[in-house]
Amino acid sequence: MNDAMLGYIAGLFDGEGSVYFKRTKQTRHNRKGKPVHNVLVIRMEIAMTDEHVLRWVHDVLGVGRVGPRKVKPGRKPQWRWRCSHRDAYFVAIAIYEHSKIKTNKLQQIIDHYTQKDGKKIFNGKVVNLEQYREAMSLE
Repeated sequence: MNDAMLGYIAGLFDGEGSVYFKRTKQTRHNRKGKPVHNVLVIRMEIAMTDEHVLRWVHDVLGVGRVGPRKVKPGRKPQWRWRCSHRDAYFVAIAIYEHSKIKTNKLQQIIDHYTQKDGKKIFNGKVVNLEQYREAMSLE
């Protein structure tokens, strides 16, 4: 992963991507009588009609999934690359300095995983992005 690749992905994300960062309440198994839990949904995605580009994004970043997206009948088929939670944190850090449009949303994700002293945390440990990427490919 070099700066040119990250810059391209950041530009693609600025134009075609979205960030979903929302605190919401959820019932377990959607059954009545079950307690309501507070959940935080963090998701990044890029949707477009060119599957090849999204597969390349997935290969370069090494996180997320690529799959078809539901579209209205008569429309051109669309594809979506999507990642969530800690994978979204990794991607947000990787593309943040190249992003121009969605920096506020990327900052929300980064802030969620950052301690007050400015150190990035991951289960209470300082994160090294190269080590994180290696660990993710082992799983």
